[in-house]
Amino acid sequence: MEIWINPACSKCRAALTLLDAEGADYTVRRYLEDVPSPDEIRAVLGRLGLEPWDITRTQEAEAKELGLKEWPRDADARERWITALAEHPKLIQRPIITAEDGTAVVARTDEAVRDALGR
Repeated sequence: MEIWINPACSKCRAALTLLDAEGADYTVRRYLEDVPSPDEIRAVLGRLGLEPWDITRTQEAEAKELGLKEWPRDADARERWITALAEHPKLIQRPIITAEDGTAVVARTDEAVRDALGR
């Protein structure tokens, strides 16, 4: 199990606390320092069953500068979104946990963290 975190994020810290309390075996990836490649983002999206715009933090200043709210959300624009996430990792929703069964969850709640633990 791997968890993508930003240590400054309270949701990430809460997820780590819960994982520790449950005795989970996991690896931490500080994705702002160890930036995921476009291929890694595609793989996580596949595991999540989501599209890149579904995991984009559109309220971030960088998102506003890029005009992401105006970008199309369709198959033709998918790679543009993935490139933006790879170039601006702060835009990636967090935390993301890759579960043992090959799936992943955006673990912003205790329930989502427990869901990942149960997979």
